[in-house]
Amino acid sequence: MLSSKKKFGRRQARTRYRVGLVAGGRPRLSVFRSSKHIYAQVIDDANGRTLAAASSIDKGLRDKLKTGADIAAAGEVGKLIAERAKAAGIEGVVFDRGGYQYHGRVKALADAAREGGLTF
Repeated sequence: MLSSKKKFGRRQARTRYRVGLVAGGRPRLSVFRSSKHIYAQVIDDANGRTLAAASSIDKGLRDKLKTGADIAAAGEVGKLIAERAKAAGIEGVVFDRGGYQYHGRVKALADAAREGGLTF
């Protein structure tokens, strides 16, 4: 029987594979969700570089948020990553939810990034 970490790794690899198929040269908006914070990166897979990043531990957000582990924090991180990606000249991305369900904090981050002007 597989451990939960191995199962998560399989889901993550499967998601990343499918995201790569539909990317069409667009950068990838990757989400990492921990028990206390949420992180987002816009990654150029062709060159292996991070183009923009935001998280709930950024100085501007840390003071504003009650905790980094709720839907409100995810929404703020989504707005911030959209703002930073637009500043870097990125309009369209492909969303990589990792091994997480598209629900709760992950969905809140994606919706806020869309409202911020990113298209995916």
